[in-house]
Amino acid sequence: MNLGTYGNFSFSGITNAEEKEESQSGLVKRRHDLDELAYEVLQIVIDQLPPTKEADDISEQKKTQEKINDIISNIIFEQKRHLSYADKQKVNQSVMNEVYQFGPISDLLNDDTITEIMVNGPLDIFVERKGKIIKTENEFRNDKHVMHIIDKIISPLGRRVDESSPLVDARLPDGSRVNIIIPPLAVKGPSITIRKFSKDPLTTNDLITFGALNGDIAEFLRLCVKGRINVLVSGGTGSGKTTLLNVLSSYIPEDERIVTIEDAAEVQLQQAHVVTLESRPANIEGNGRITIRDLVVNSLRMRPDRIIVGEVRGGEALDMLQAMNTGHDGSLTTIHANSPRDSLSRLETMVMMSGVELPSRAIREQVASAIDLIIQVERMVDGSRKVTKISEIIGLEGEVVTLQDIFLFHQMGFDEHGNVKGKHKATGIMPGFMEKIKAHGENIPPSLFKPVGTPNMDPFRKGL
Repeated sequence: MNLGTYGNFSFSGITNAEEKEESQSGLVKRRHDLDELAYEVLQIVIDQLPPTKEADDISEQKKTQEKINDIISNIIFEQKRHLSYADKQKVNQSVMNEVYQFGPISDLLNDDTITEIMVNGPLDIFVERKGKIIKTENEFRNDKHVMHIIDKIISPLGRRVDESSPLVDARLPDGSRVNIIIPPLAVKGPSITIRKFSKDPLTTNDLITFGALNGDIAEFLRLCVKGRINVLVSGGTGSGKTTLLNVLSSYIPEDERIVTIEDAAEVQLQQAHVVTLESRPANIEGNGRITIRDLVVNSLRMRPDRIIVGEVRGGEALDMLQAMNTGHDGSLTTIHANSPRDSLSRLETMVMMSGVELPSRAIREQVASAIDLIIQVERMVDGSRKVTKISEIIGLEGEVVTLQDIFLFHQMGFDEHGNVKGKHKATGIMPGFMEKIKAHGENIPPSLFKPVGTPNMDPFRKGL
């Protein structure tokens, strides 16, 4: 094993109380000494490990920990140094992270308060916590060390990254999504972006508690999914599309067969009858690529009751629309867009990318007949995620797909802590797909659509 790939272990576990007691220079020296000791221990212990190291072999890990403790004791005895028990544990854990986990980012991956990890090079590691981006003290030694951790991430998945294929999407064992891009495309060194997911998927009650939506919206969406309404979740990067997709998918009945299709498996379904499909990049010879579109086409032969596409971003949009139009009601997907209207424009563009020559009107007719509901999610300036708009597609008028808003988020400024204040409100319009939902045995109470403060307002509008 090339020990040059291992590097700075960044002991960021020093408490604020300890920092106050030590001068800045003393703290830096202490961390440097611990880094050097950890690297020295790793050099010794790595030669004594078995050729294959199973990360989930608890007994083997305990033996390794004991071996590391013995090596630490021998080194500090020979060097006549003093090391506190806490520092010994930090050195031990750092070496264990290098051997069994992902080096300097291991503690970040294990921190449940962190939702995103961004490695911009060996010395710049940022995290997102509570919607805010923070720079950490963790560091890699050099680019080679970063590449070693990248290799640990993608090798078990059969993926590769090199100069001929310098970017890759992958996932960690816990399901977290990983994007990797290396030089020459990444000018300042290898870059890793990890989107973490909760060990326990968020529930509807969690989203209500966080203010992402209210009880009326949650009940409306539950009945829409059970009533087999085709739903498109729209939003920007990091706005919570996949989280909402997970919540929506939890409403699907247990007796239905679900096929999920993604670039990197993220959707966390709790149902028993689920088939998870994942696209595949080309191999080193440039062959064997399987696209999302290939999987959508194949899924139609798998007798699905519902199809869930993690995200449409290309020609698969046409196949997804056709699936929704040909007996696969209740399907779900997401798209990157800033508003429901923008999502329709993007869908039209993606259908054109399929290579099938269709006039714009035919594409819009497909969209208008396939998709029933668009849910817009947004990451607010305070870092919170909210459902900002729920719109129904009511048809095609001339050359324009017509939308009407069912629920809106009305922002009312900020509180004393800088958090967004606002309320989710019904517009007073009742959706036109009520009969479709009733046909599947569900019934939406009209009271859900009554605007607050206007009890006598007629929920019907001319033209519905």
